[in-house]
Order: sequence, then structure tokens, then C-alpha cells
Amino acid sequence: MATKHISSALPAPALSASYPMAHPGYGKRSAPGQQARTRTDFSLLPTRERYVAGFVDHLPEGAAMSVKQLAKQLPLYGQQAISTALNALSVAGHLRRVRCSVTNASDETRWVFRTFWSRTARDNEWWDAYLAAENSSLAASSGPDIPESDAALPPLSSPAEEPPPAPEDPGREQAPELPAVPHRRTPDQEPAPDAEPSAPAPEAAGSTSPAYLALARLGRHDHRLTLSAADCAALEAQATEWLARGVTVDYLTGALTAGLPARVDSPLGFVRRRLVDKIPPWLPTENARPGTPAPARRILMECTDCGRPGRPEALFDGLCRPCREAHSLGEEDAIGTADTAEIADVKLRMSNLRELLKPV
Repeated sequence: MATKHISSALPAPALSASYPMAHPGYGKRSAPGQQARTRTDFSLLPTRERYVAGFVDHLPEGAAMSVKQLAKQLPLYGQQAISTALNALSVAGHLRRVRCSVTNASDETRWVFRTFWSRTARDNEWWDAYLAAENSSLAASSGPDIPESDAALPPLSSPAEEPPPAPEDPGREQAPELPAVPHRRTPDQEPAPDAEPSAPAPEAAGSTSPAYLALARLGRHDHRLTLSAADCAALEAQATEWLARGVTVDYLTGALTAGLPARVDSPLGFVRRRLVDKIPPWLPTENARPGTPAPARRILMECTDCGRPGRPEALFDGLCRPCREAHSLGEEDAIGTADTAEIADVKLRMSNLRELLKPV
């Protein structure tokens, strides 16, 4: 005898055997301490959110969690509907999107994007404490955070390596290698006797200082402060004194490019004058705290809607302020539309009753 399915949620589609998995270190991550899976899971959510949540809950660890991939597997809704459903699930406390700074076996640091999922709805305090614990564990770990399979991958910015040569057949006798014959120069290729060796490039002749590079990049920030190589060399000592007083290169660049006049006749004289007039004071050494610095934050939460990174305390319900306000306004508009439809329906019924009560 068939048993009637009593769950109010739509049945989630079966997982495809070729469902795309994220790269090692990316994708879905299940939060700890979840309750056992039951038929009443997500029963308090709307129909669309129940449908998406039931599908995500059955995904394996490391599955791709992008809106595009989810929309390919869920035929009832498009990408916009899936994105809105994920926002609602974030507000309900079922998921958080984060980016993690991890180090592989080659001592290379990169950002990976993960989606933490919890079948049990959690409040913001629980998510903040959990992500803080994850950040502390990542900061305290000394080993590589990316699996060895991902460590074997080339860096993101490096070109792909050439494939290794095909193995030689051991049964085939190799031909003896011929000695290399030196290439004979023709008279046209002979170097001129009076030719002088080319001068090395300035970058190859010696390492440039951060102060020199900051001065050389001023023209890229504002064309009115374009300096030549001789100008940068003349001002390098003054810019180095700024950096020796504890300021950063960005502070130096901002102080030199802020409030420029409409026209700068002599960039060299203008920059030299500002380096003298706006030189920062020396920071007292006794105020510096020799203690251990605070551990770097290796986990940043992302807004579920727009992907803006931030601290967990700043992203309430997993959404930034603009997206949270837009989400709240969308719910109010939906409630207002429903109320307006109900009022119109009541008015129509009352009008029909009045027509029936009129004497004939």
C-alpha cells in the first residue's frame, strides 16, 4: 500500500550524477551541531525557499554553490529567483557566504570562497561565534590549508606548464646522438668592431627604493605631477625621510596629490615644496607596543546578495546594509500588495451582498 507524502515542501529534484563540484577548498561547508534530517525541515519557510533549501541540504561537501549552477539544476526557478531565495535563507539563519585566506603546500596564499550551510536555523550570535572560532583555528594552524590536490595546481597568475614528454619505448633501440655542430657566423652577422655593449636598464642596475617608486607613480595618479627619472632621483632622499618617519607609501602619495591647483608649471618644484612643508612628525618610540600583534583576520564574511566583504558583526543576517534594506522593502511591498488584494476582495463581496439585498 502506498504511503502518502505528508511533507508540505516540494520534492527536491534528484541529484545529477554530473553535478559540478567546486575546486578543492571551495564550495559548500556544513556547519557542526545540526539536527538530524526529518520531513519537517524548512516547514516554516515559503514554498520556493523550502524547495531550494531541500536541494542544497542534500548536496555533498564541496559542491558548487553559485547561483548559476543552482539555477541549472532547479528547473522551476531562474537565477534571479534562486538569488532571492538564498537571501531569504541567509536571513533565516541557514547559510553564510565567506572568503578565506588559505596557504597551500607551496607557501602561496590565496582567497577561496565557501558557503557554510546549516540545516538548523542559527541566529547572528551563533554565526559570529562560529566564524570567529574558524578564524582563530585558521590563524593558529601552521600547515597548509589547501589539500595536496589543490597544491599541485599552478598559481592563478602563472602560465600553464608544458606537458611532460611522452615516455620512450624501452624496446626500441635509441639512435646515437650526433654531436652538436656550432653555427657558423656569416659576415653579415659579425658584430661591428666599434659597437659598444648596451647599457643595463635602470631596474636591472640596482634595486629601486619604495620612495623612488612612489615618486615615479605620481604621474599615474595625476598627470599634473608627472616626474622624469632625474626628478625622481633628486627627490628620492626627501621621500625616503617620510617613509623613515613611519608613514606608508599610500599616505605619501595622498599627501602629495591632495588639493592640487588647476595647473602645475613645475612638477619638480611643486613636489619638492610639499615634501618640505608637509613632512610628518616623528612618532615617539615609547608609544609603540612591542607585544605580539593581533592575528590577521583570515575569514571575511560576504554579503549573500552582492558579495561585499566585511566583518560578521557588520553583516547582520548575512546581508550588508543596502541589501538588507532592499530585502526589507521587498517584504513590505509583498505584504502591502497582499493586503490591498484582500481589501479589494472584501469590498467586492460587500458590493455583491448589497446588490442582493436591494428590493426588487
